Amino acid sequence: MTHLADLRKSYERAELNEDASHADPLKQFEQWLKEAISAEVPEPNAMTVATVASNLRPSTRVVLIKGYDERGITWFTNYDSRKGQELAGNPFAALQFHWVELERVVRIEGLVEKVSDEESDAYFHSRPLDSRIGAWASPQSQVISGRGVLVANAARYGARFLLHPPRPPHWGGYRLKPDQWQFWQGRKSRLHDRLQYRLNPSGTTEPHWILERLAP
Repeated sequence: MTHLADLRKSYERAELNEDASHADPLKQFEQWLKEAISAEVPEPNAMTVATVASNLRPSTRVVLIKGYDERGITWFTNYDSRKGQELAGNPFAALQFHWVELERVVRIEGLVEKVSDEESDAYFHSRPLDSRIGAWASPQSQVISGRGVLVANAARYGARFLLHPPRPPHWGGYRLKPDQWQFWQGRKSRLHDRLQYRLNPSGTTEPHWILERLAP
């Protein structure tokens, strides 16, 4: 049996340098996301969301990105879940994408807000029927006695709403507005490339991104 301490990997697929990187981190993210999709890595849209509770305990979970633009990164979930409760008390969060096959990581930090009701409605009604019923059936993050609770809830709400379930009031979107990005590209001998974009919103000039190299 291989010992965990003996597991090794040499990262040699690509490099990341300042001259070849976009001045706008959103464009750099878009390029890498498209390359991950083109490379057919498993679930390139999966991202880890980290939040912090009022008792300062952090927690993470994996969700799926559903949109990105100059306003930020968007995903949808149950507002009554643990992450929803923690964001209500502390609206700052961190996101992470890990595209293992490309030896790349993207980390994003910033302030989180709920998207508009109209945006949540539009996405909810684009989902498959089973997923829309599931949003009603699952009391996310709550203790339940068994899977039968979910099955019974799904049957009950399916019979109630038939083909037209409305969006639950406890379900909708969040948008993280980044103030910091990090792009990590694995390199040989653990001398990885790690570039940070830091938003400088103060001063007499317009807010702009500062690009810095961090030691790995």
